[in-house]
Amino acid sequence: MGSLNTALMQHGYVILAAIVLLEAIGIPVPAAVALLIAGGAVARGMLQAQYVLGIAVFAMLAGDTLMFFLGRYTGWWLLGLLCRVSLNPEACILRSADSFYRRGRTLLVVAKFIPGINTMAPPLAGSMNMRTLTFLRLDLAGALLYVGSYLVVGYVFSGALEVVTRGYDSAGRVIGWIVLALVIAYLLFRVWLWVKGRALSAVPFAHPEEAARELATGAPVYDVRSHGYFDPKATRIQGSRRLDPNALHQSGAEMPEAGKVFVYCTCVRQATSAKVARELQKMLLGKNVRVTVIQGGLSAWVKAGLPVEDVPPEEVANLPVFD
Repeated sequence: MGSLNTALMQHGYVILAAIVLLEAIGIPVPAAVALLIAGGAVARGMLQAQYVLGIAVFAMLAGDTLMFFLGRYTGWWLLGLLCRVSLNPEACILRSADSFYRRGRTLLVVAKFIPGINTMAPPLAGSMNMRTLTFLRLDLAGALLYVGSYLVVGYVFSGALEVVTRGYDSAGRVIGWIVLALVIAYLLFRVWLWVKGRALSAVPFAHPEEAARELATGAPVYDVRSHGYFDPKATRIQGSRRLDPNALHQSGAEMPEAGKVFVYCTCVRQATSAKVARELQKMLLGKNVRVTVIQGGLSAWVKAGLPVEDVPPEEVANLPVFD
């Protein structure tokens, strides 16, 4: 038991802060369990209550604030990612935005208790331009409620927790296995990205300058961003047309009988463009049409100093924002 006390005194606060922070930024670690165990450790005199509460709340606020600003600067991309499994992703985005707009302030206070929304609430608040001070105030209330609740339960039922967890050492071993599993999952994810990248390499790519020369001769170009039409300040490649990647077969877009067709997006590794290109190749099977992805998407086009235009107002989806 002496070694357990020493480990808690030396590493307990650091372990707790790391777990709470990781959960706040979306890593699937059991912060609630860590808080329960910390509450039990406080009851047994192994940790100081004020330090546990302060460190856990600070870690949660730090993670939530990071996600808040990521949401603010990535705009509606996050909602598009959340709604990808929906049959109608853009309708899902509009419904989600409206629901969060109506309940966002209350939701932020209790979000940590709701699986699936606990990590997403801060970036959604950022995406919808909630004022920073308003967010910090509401998020602090939510963090205090969440951390305080689990610490109190852990404190009150410390005896039962000690039996269930078989001591803090056992919990540390469990956390160690969780961390190992996360590392393995991350490595597998990187391998999956590499394999996926190899598969995407079969799709033809063209540098922006090369694409611009083809467009000047009349080749059509399609904007296939799944989330690029929610910002009133959105721009697109001059002369491009909207092609919804989630409704290709219902789009009714006119395709040439021969020649090149260009598509572009703004996502990492041009994943959306490559998928659309492959699907269009299937749809145009039998025609002498070559569907080509613009390498680097809209950002590479802009960086090359090539012309862009504002997205027409009638094509912009008006989503609500906080005052």
